[in-house]
Amino acid sequence: MVYAGAARVDAHRMTWRQFDETTVKYTRSKTGIAGDIGIYSELQKALAASPRDHVTIINTEYGKPFTVGGFSQFLRKAMNAAGLPLDCKPHGRRKTLGKRLADRGVSAHDIMAALGHRTLAEAERYTRESDRRRGGQRAILKLEGHKANRDAQTGSDLFGEISKTRGKSEP
Repeated sequence: MVYAGAARVDAHRMTWRQFDETTVKYTRSKTGIAGDIGIYSELQKALAASPRDHVTIINTEYGKPFTVGGFSQFLRKAMNAAGLPLDCKPHGRRKTLGKRLADRGVSAHDIMAALGHRTLAEAERYTRESDRRRGGQRAILKLEGHKANRDAQTGSDLFGEISKTRGKSEP
């Protein structure tokens, strides 16, 4: 879910035909917007190692496609078995992808395309937080760079001394 950017209601019904060597293509059930995202190397490895016994990628232990409710129960049981907190939700995996993309400087327009958002404002939720964090880091780097290009007129060992008396001998 994190690498395809799919919501829970879309992930359980994804089929092998929606994946090719480079792209995952699906239509979000919530918005009707097409999601079109490149395949991340980790997802590619997982898919390559998965059996292609069924039309759908994720199936029940009986080899049948999950229902929305059945997939939710499956995920809840897996999260409990892993010891994850109750506030851990599958939708958080989708948000994780949005945050990761924004943290790496991906534009809001590209995040919008990857996650199938309807409006730019939805994608900008991810970039705003990331831009603020990176902006604060860039600001200090620029300040440090500015300092590095200037020689101080006085060293810190001379703070508080009066320059007129410096270098003169005492009578």
